[in-house]
Amino acid sequence: MAETELDSFRIVGDTTIGWDANTPVNETVDDDGNFVGSGGFGVHDPRAPSERVYDHPEVQALREEYKKHNGFKGLEICEPHELDRIAKIFRRDGFVVVKDLLDEPTLARFREGCEEVLRQILSIPGHQGRKYITETNRLPHRYSYGTASASRHMMHHPVWAEMTDLPTTTPILSRIMPGYLVSGGGGDLALPGAIEMQHLHSDGFDVGANGDVRLKYARESGYKMFEEGKTFDELDIRLQRLVLELTPPSMTINFAMTDLTWENGPIRQIPGTHTTMQMPPKPADEPDWMRWSALAGAPAGSGVFRDHRAWHSGTPNLSREIRCLPNLEFVPPWHNEQHYMKSMPHEIWKTLTPHGKEICRFIKQEAGVWPFGAGVMHPLTNERKAANEASREEQY
Repeated sequence: MAETELDSFRIVGDTTIGWDANTPVNETVDDDGNFVGSGGFGVHDPRAPSERVYDHPEVQALREEYKKHNGFKGLEICEPHELDRIAKIFRRDGFVVVKDLLDEPTLARFREGCEEVLRQILSIPGHQGRKYITETNRLPHRYSYGTASASRHMMHHPVWAEMTDLPTTTPILSRIMPGYLVSGGGGDLALPGAIEMQHLHSDGFDVGANGDVRLKYARESGYKMFEEGKTFDELDIRLQRLVLELTPPSMTINFAMTDLTWENGPIRQIPGTHTTMQMPPKPADEPDWMRWSALAGAPAGSGVFRDHRAWHSGTPNLSREIRCLPNLEFVPPWHNEQHYMKSMPHEIWKTLTPHGKEICRFIKQEAGVWPFGAGVMHPLTNERKAANEASREEQY
């Protein structure tokens, strides 16, 4: 049998994956794969070129524009041992980039895992001449490992399980979110030819709940500015806002599988937006400085520690390389136990370090029960739902 592009592609370097000219620009699909208008994470990009062709004149012009402007000016990149600096930047900006989190063998294993799962996603034939099925309510050529999984997470996979307790990340997490727990994992990727800019959004909206619990947690975390003996309601509005600002309800680490460049669709982050209750601007209203705030320059093996409340998005991948950012997600110890999803098999959990077992204890499934839908990857929501339901019926 002849080798196909899915047999031989790699996360690193040029690939024939992507750049499907038969997939219309800004096209989105519904739960069943029917072609629909803008919705979900498929908000249309009004600046996108008219064709998904690598050397199309409009794509070439966009590439020249990005080469000239793209990249967060003055991006600070920390080293893993700089705990004070990392915590300071994370609290100030709502994100921080840290290099050298993964040694070469670990990075190689993570890449292989990402390739394996992406191969499953792309192996499902596209509709009406398209190479790939676009993921429900997303822009073309963009996929989420988490939402494409019928279990909503990737914690059944050994590579994602390995991310839970790394010698470089555990001290950082312990510093910026004491007592943290793992809530799941996934991450996103942009194939070459994802020419649309994803709209700015946050991954978590803070409704300001649990004020007294968060005040207690802030004090226990070492913040000395909150007077003992007072309840949250007794603080003035400035200190109430500060309590909420310093106690994010969730966060993530995205690991860079390749160098993030001006061209290959790096994540962009808008600093300080983890503290705002405003909605991000619509794509047509974004100022240029927000358009160019991509984290270009973050090297392979680095990670972006992100407060889920901060505005961010994917950017156009105008290269021939896959941009892949697998992630783990974390919550503070005051997170409601009822909201955890049992996404990690008991057998995987048993292989973790003692600390890994501790922080994953709320997401592990019972012994002998496979997490519902785990291992089934599909771009369409209703296909994932069907696989999840079939898994439940099979086990009960």
